[in-house]
Amino acid sequence: MKSLVLRTSTWLMIPVLLLFSVFLLLRGHNLPGGGFVGGLVAASAVLLQLIASGPGEVRRLIPFDVKLLLPAGLLIALFSGLPALALGQPFLTGVWVRLPIWDGLKLGTPTFFDVGVYLVVLGITVQIILSMAEEEQWN
Repeated sequence: MKSLVLRTSTWLMIPVLLLFSVFLLLRGHNLPGGGFVGGLVAASAVLLQLIASGPGEVRRLIPFDVKLLLPAGLLIALFSGLPALALGQPFLTGVWVRLPIWDGLKLGTPTFFDVGVYLVVLGITVQIILSMAEEEQWN
């Protein structure tokens, strides 16, 4: 599709969708949201760009192989369980640290687990979307 309105609105909506996906990611361990939903929203931004400009343009805009997000996310999720083991607690038990910035911001291992899930969902969803679009292009 080569609609000028769609291409222009896509460039306006993609930053909003990506920002919203990060918001969902960061609020997920306390309230509804998290890595899964955030990853799907980020993938929808890629899908919107795909509809507006095609798979070739999306591949050009993403500067790395999206398949690499899957092992990176799995490693981050796996390593998020190690601090609990180091403290003698069961694997994937939440460990929290209070940071002296932003009125005692609490950062914990569930956040890192959510980041891993986010990357896995984003990577697999974008790879599936691009594979289907490129397959359709050849038929």
